[in-house]
Amino acid sequence: MPNDCLFCRIASGEIACHAVHEDEDVLAFLDIHPIRPGHTLVIPRAHYPWFEELPPALAGKIMALSQRLAREMKALYPVERVAMLYTGIHVNHAHAHLVPMHHRHDITSAVYLEQGVEAFTLPTQPPAQELEGVAAALRGRLAS
Repeated sequence: MPNDCLFCRIASGEIACHAVHEDEDVLAFLDIHPIRPGHTLVIPRAHYPWFEELPPALAGKIMALSQRLAREMKALYPVERVAMLYTGIHVNHAHAHLVPMHHRHDITSAVYLEQGVEAFTLPTQPPAQELEGVAAALRGRLAS
């Protein structure tokens, strides 16, 4: 675990998160700058800088959990689709984003193109209590 890796520190419990699912290999937690409520990150506990470096079995475990989460997000938020993407823009630790899509541009660059890349800012960070409510709802759905 690199000492400066934010997600390694979250995976080890050094930094708190709003966990949705955790097991010995994978951790799913809410993004603190969500595109939409429910925006969840799914990471391997072990450090792999890029998704193409994930061992196939671990990548499959991340995908299977992501599919389960997507089904529950569709039920929790009345959306037709949930996007899944790996970006690695801000943290060099393989991580999948799951975003309930309320609008077709929720994960596209339409805003960047309109405002310009330099003008773009992160979405606002909801209060911890709101994030915990979302995490609790998703945990409950996964448990049933």
